[in-house]
Amino acid sequence: MKLVFTLLLLVHGLIHLMGFAKAFGVAVLTQLVQPISKAMGLVWLLAAVLLGATAAAVFVLPRWWWVVGVMALAASQTAIARSWSDAKFGSLANLILLVGILYGVSSQGPWSFRAEYERAVSQQLARTVETPIVTDADLAHLPDAVQRYLRVAGAVGQPQVKNFRARFRGEIRSGPDARWMPFTAEQHNFYDEPSRLFLMQASFLAIPIEALHLYVGPSATMHVKVASLIQVADAKGPEMDQAETVTLLNDMCVFAPAALINPNIRWEAIDARTTKASFTNAWHTISAELSFNEEGELVDFQSDDRYRSSSDGKVFTKTRWSTPVSDYRSFGPRRVSTRGEARWHPAEGGFAYGRFELEQIEYNLQQR
Repeated sequence: MKLVFTLLLLVHGLIHLMGFAKAFGVAVLTQLVQPISKAMGLVWLLAAVLLGATAAAVFVLPRWWWVVGVMALAASQTAIARSWSDAKFGSLANLILLVGILYGVSSQGPWSFRAEYERAVSQQLARTVETPIVTDADLAHLPDAVQRYLRVAGAVGQPQVKNFRARFRGEIRSGPDARWMPFTAEQHNFYDEPSRLFLMQASFLAIPIEALHLYVGPSATMHVKVASLIQVADAKGPEMDQAETVTLLNDMCVFAPAALINPNIRWEAIDARTTKASFTNAWHTISAELSFNEEGELVDFQSDDRYRSSSDGKVFTKTRWSTPVSDYRSFGPRRVSTRGEARWHPAEGGFAYGRFELEQIEYNLQQR
């Protein structure tokens, strides 16, 4: 879609060169009947240059290309208006450009999910936190299976995890019979003051869909928009808060094992490869069961304390939730799972609704 859009801009820009050529007598163009002054010829040239610059900015300035696009639209439509009988069909291309600009503003502008996410991240990173080294003594209160996991994950001898930034790709769907939608996502988690900030861009039949999860302190929200313009989900309230508390613990277990020494987690050994964790954040206390393999790696996380929301985020149903994980890989000295699923287990039968692949993760970031 992006390539088609930029090709349209380039062709539209090249056509504008015809107005410049006629004004300065560079070529005989019988298609253009109306005379064009040299002053207007320069406007046609300016529009061509700005349309080409807009096409380039879509790739090199993805956050701000629409600013150039506004200038290109103004110059192009001014030229077209002065030669309306010859150039009126160029307004159709400008209408497409206008739609693109509106999408650019809504998806990347100051009121977009992206901007809201980055403001929240900046506020969290503004804090200065200490990151002492994890020692064997820090693991002493943990069940044997969890101690072994932290050692396998490379936590001992490394700084405690106070935050991380991760990037994912994968696919997601709304139900067992729904179409899978490809997505990319970025996430920041903080553990000195528990927070989870998650931004996802997906597409359904080439239509962009964005989701923003913000869990700061004790409160969580989830907003979903189609084409960055139409809000289709607005989830909040105590059920959403509890659901995101489960997710925060899950992220800790999967992506930040060194954070499992957190004093707000109570542990109970079930057997040699299974433990129960109870996590408290503010007034929310949730629990989950962790399963490990022979190598000491976490392979599954299951909780009965998470809520599944309806597509509009208005109705919540308490449903068993699990995240089987695999494919461990090292990121520097730390070793974590890079593939996983998110699964619901309703009475009528469990199904995966999300498949994730971790592409990048960084720990203990600071404000730049």
